[in-house]
Amino acid sequence: MKVALQFVAMGLVWGASFLFMKVALEGVSFGQVAWARLVFGALTLGVIALIMRVRLPREPIVWVHFAVVAVTYCVIPFLLFAWAEQYVSSSLASIYNAVTPITTAILVTAAFRVEKLNRDQVLGVLIGVVGVVVVVGPWAVDALAGSLWGQFACLGAVTCYGFSFGYIRKFISPRAVSATTSAFMNIGLAAVIMILLTPVVAWHPITFSWPVLLSLLALGALGTGVVYIWNMNVLRAWGPTATSGVTYVTPVVGVALGILVLGEHLTWNEPVGAVIVFAGILLTQQRVRLFTRRQAELAAQEAAARS
Repeated sequence: MKVALQFVAMGLVWGASFLFMKVALEGVSFGQVAWARLVFGALTLGVIALIMRVRLPREPIVWVHFAVVAVTYCVIPFLLFAWAEQYVSSSLASIYNAVTPITTAILVTAAFRVEKLNRDQVLGVLIGVVGVVVVVGPWAVDALAGSLWGQFACLGAVTCYGFSFGYIRKFISPRAVSATTSAFMNIGLAAVIMILLTPVVAWHPITFSWPVLLSLLALGALGTGVVYIWNMNVLRAWGPTATSGVTYVTPVVGVALGILVLGEHLTWNEPVGAVIVFAGILLTQQRVRLFTRRQAELAAQEAAARS
């Protein structure tokens, strides 16, 4: 599958994941959602890895790097998003997921220094932060009482994603590890961690129904299994900032499914804030240029004048 198609497929599957989490929470706890997601995802990737006869890395340091990513890219954000959806709509959670390119741009520059932001990108980050504030809607203090911590949990999850994109780019992408191996190592180690944490996060009563079971299977096999191979392929081909742009597609799918399937409603500030965030992402990913284009034009004019 071409990289561009894998990118779009990622957005569709991950957008639907917020619906799957919401449905699954009707029968299981948030910890069980994250647990099932990782275990089913690891089993799916394990079968694919066996069929493809992938070789696991032998260097201990590589395993350490993948363990870090397993925690920051899977365990923590999966728990945070599942916990958050007990208090916020699946539509709102998918909108917050769109902040990932902003957190990625900040962390790949400030923490890992694998990319350097120009003035357009800095402006994009600032606009994105304004968009987040609008989505939160701090002026409606009373209305926020039940959802504020859920929204903070969503922000914590996307901060973990931003950290992970930078970490993968600096410590894993330069190594000769295939996309399938990377995905299996990442999800597999995360699943092992979650299994070890079973008494803490997943030891709760369960009320199974077909919608709950199918949602957990889809969330694991698709949303955490196959899609992570696509994600690693796109990340290697396009880099962290461009790959995180999958969140353009994710909220559109997430909001549409939340409204059409679950009957959710948005307040005016949520879509407005999302549009502001998207504007910031356009600048951050240099899809639109302001300062840099002007600088290029001035440089061209100076070169023409000298000639």
